[in-house]
This record gives sequence, structure tokens and C-alpha cells, in this order.
Amino acid sequence: MNWIYDLTIVLYALSITGYFIDFLQNNRKANQIAFWLLSIVWVLQTVFFVLRMLEDQRFPILTPSEGLFFYAWILVTFSVVMSRFFRVDFLVFFTNVLGFLLVSIHLFAPTGQASAVIEKQLISELLIIHITMAFISYGAFSLSFIFSLMYLIQHGMLKKKKWSKRLQRFGSLSYLEKLSFRLNTVGVPLLLLSLILGVIWAFWKINNFTLLDVKVISSFIVILVYSTYLYQKVARGVQGKTLALWNTAAFLVVLINYFLASTFTEFHLWYK
Repeated sequence: MNWIYDLTIVLYALSITGYFIDFLQNNRKANQIAFWLLSIVWVLQTVFFVLRMLEDQRFPILTPSEGLFFYAWILVTFSVVMSRFFRVDFLVFFTNVLGFLLVSIHLFAPTGQASAVIEKQLISELLIIHITMAFISYGAFSLSFIFSLMYLIQHGMLKKKKWSKRLQRFGSLSYLEKLSFRLNTVGVPLLLLSLILGVIWAFWKINNFTLLDVKVISSFIVILVYSTYLYQKVARGVQGKTLALWNTAAFLVVLINYFLASTFTEFHLWYK
């Protein structure tokens, strides 16, 4: 049933990303897509729960791992009901971040019932999901930075009144700013969920792991910087050149996190 584990994590992450976009932009289409993805997650969890119950011939909530899964299933169930019958979208978003954390802990935690080979394969697959999600978020931040850079170049050319056909091919300033913002609304939740998976993996697989590792700290700094960018845009209404400069500085933090912090970490061992 490994594919159920993997698919549940991926769809859950996409659902939370959709709710996050709706949280920032009041995007009803993103909310609807997130709801249907969450519904699929609930179906997969229910199927897994029933199969485990049939296999063990008991109600599977006796072990700590089973309890976590049942707790996560309850949260998803409540979220689906609230999304369908009540207008409490923001509560659904925050609830599912907690649910994702619980599901991730359950999936990484050895159950003592599966073979060592299966557990090792599962943990390896989920580590790949963690790395893939992190790189997708980095890709979103990179494109967002490029749009901000194009914004600054065009803004400078307009200030100097340098009109040309090349300037027109950049697109409007508002369009560049909108694309940059939307990419960051995708990158932030993906990186956050990736960090959740990575930290849980490290607690299970790395001896003497600590959250004070340089790579971990720098990754959370990236989240903080980009969250501040989103706050500036959404809550304070900051826009234009100031926002583009902030986004450019945020991307420099990403580069520091990826290249410099990786040389001092005990966490990402493949960099050694």
C-alpha cells in the first residue's frame, strides 16, 4: 500500500497549497480545487483505515502510530464537512496544516508491523517527496525573483524615459508584480510542508539530530522572509519597487540557504 502513502502526502500538500492561495487572494477557484483534493485525501485515508482494520481484525487505534493516523483522519473529516457545509475556509487551512503534520509523523514512524524492507522503502520514498517539494518551491522563488528583476529593470527604464520596443516586450509593471506574487504564494506553503517532512525524517533517521542545525535554521529563515513579503503585500498593501526589492533580497536568502548553509550542516548528509 505504499502508493497510498505517497499519493496521500502529495495530494494533501497540493490541497493545503490551494487553501493557502485562497487565504491570501480570496480565490474561490483555488478553494474549490483544494476541497476536491482534500476529499480525495479523505477517501484514500478511509480506504487505508478499512484495509488495516480488515487485515488486523480489530479497530486500528491501539498503538501510538495508529492513534496519530486516526486523529489525522478525524481532522480531515471535519475539514471536508466544514468546507462543504460552512464558510470557515481559513479554519480549514490551519486545521489541515496540523493534519498534514500528523499524517507525516504517522507515515515516517515505524509501526512495528511492516517488514524492515518496506519501512525503509517508504521512508526513502517520502524523503524523495520532501526533496522534490523543496526544489519546486526553490523553482517558484527563482521565477518570482526573475519577474521582480524584470520589474526593476523596466521601472528604471521608465524613470529614465527610455522608450523602446524592447521595453514593451517586458509586459506591464502590474503584470510582472502579479506573477511574482503568485509564484511566491505557491512556493511558501510547498517549502513549509517540505520542511515538515524533512524534520520528521531527520528525527527518525539521524542520530542526535537537533533543530539548531544551520540548514534547518536557515530554511525557516527563508520561510520567515517570504512570509513577511506576503504580509507586506496582502496586509499592508505594499507594492511597486519596494516589494520588488524585498523579493530580490528574499531570493538572496534562498541562495545563502542553498549554497552556504549546506556546507555547515549535519542534516543534509548528501552535501558532504
